[in-house]
Amino acid sequence: MIKPDDESIVTGRHYLTGETVNLTLRGGVITGMVCGDPSTDPGVIIAPGLCDLQVNGYAGLDLNTEPLLPETVRDIAVKLWGEGVTTFFPTVITNSTENLQRSLKAVAEACRLFPEAAAAVGGIHLEGPFISPENGARGAHPSEYVRPPDWDLFCRLQESCNGMIRIVTLSPEWPGSSDFIRQASETGVIVAIGHTSATPGQIREAVDAGATLSTHLGNGSHQMLPRHRNYLWEQLAADELYATIISDGFHLPDSLMKVFLRMKPGKIILVSDATGLTGMPPGDYKTHIGGEVTLTEGGKLHVRGNPEMLAGSGKSLLHCVQTLASRQLAPLSEALDMAGRIPFSLAGIPGDCLLGPGGVADIVILRQEEDRLSIARTIKGGKTVFRK
Repeated sequence: MIKPDDESIVTGRHYLTGETVNLTLRGGVITGMVCGDPSTDPGVIIAPGLCDLQVNGYAGLDLNTEPLLPETVRDIAVKLWGEGVTTFFPTVITNSTENLQRSLKAVAEACRLFPEAAAAVGGIHLEGPFISPENGARGAHPSEYVRPPDWDLFCRLQESCNGMIRIVTLSPEWPGSSDFIRQASETGVIVAIGHTSATPGQIREAVDAGATLSTHLGNGSHQMLPRHRNYLWEQLAADELYATIISDGFHLPDSLMKVFLRMKPGKIILVSDATGLTGMPPGDYKTHIGGEVTLTEGGKLHVRGNPEMLAGSGKSLLHCVQTLASRQLAPLSEALDMAGRIPFSLAGIPGDCLLGPGGVADIVILRQEEDRLSIARTIKGGKTVFRK
């Protein structure tokens, strides 16, 4: 694992209270917190490290390009530290059984070989192949590999990565979905509803069976839905469900994000759903899933020649935090919690979300200049892993 620095003191404005504090770090843990010099630059903010539950790639590196190399997982982990993400969930999407097994094994191998990956990977997010086969709901997932939930197959996939799958996104529209959900949740796997054509009744059955999360709610869905009885309203109405959203400013309109935030206070989680083009220069690209795409100056990723057809996400989790705060959809402290404390808590990662004595020293030091956020320093397990 990453060896922590010797004792150090971090100073800045606590993201929740706004008070200037000095945090003492020793052995990878926050051992003390006292009031700091009030004349400290008010633009320096200390917050827990960010936790991204859905990362498909970053900065030219793709987790779903064959073959996935362990080095790719490590390199993504290191690059994400520059965005304040101290923990991420590599997301492997619908593919053939053989390709899924190889990719999952590569993630596990990365964690075995590289301390950086072992420290940063919180688990694997398996998005598919147990999703809806319908156009629209299926999104960009290849239709030839979509299949019903299969517990024996899932167990084989878990075996290939030493049980590292912590989140599985599926559609409960398939017969037998409730049994699969119940078995998965009993093993500690977070079952998420996404890419679905399920009826409201099937959504309710999935929640009763143990589903606890909605994946990128409002996206990966049909263009047209029944106005009253549909899977979107049903997931919003299910108080048991947390929901991830992509708040990059492109995937969801502000009005819809405002509704989501009001409907699920304390249960909204920000994800980037980052692709291999996130963090890349603007321009035209060719991808193995989206085909010919364009990444604009503003970070919008769309099918080339069709700006209204998104081709994935081109923005980081930090940008998603900034979008909510700058558009006054949520206070910065709450937006940071949606990208840190809440996903850490859902994923059952202890201590990381506590910015105080006893908390794990996974910390991000932000600089705020008007509406813009940037990363000044990222600390992982008490060790500085990025400094601007």
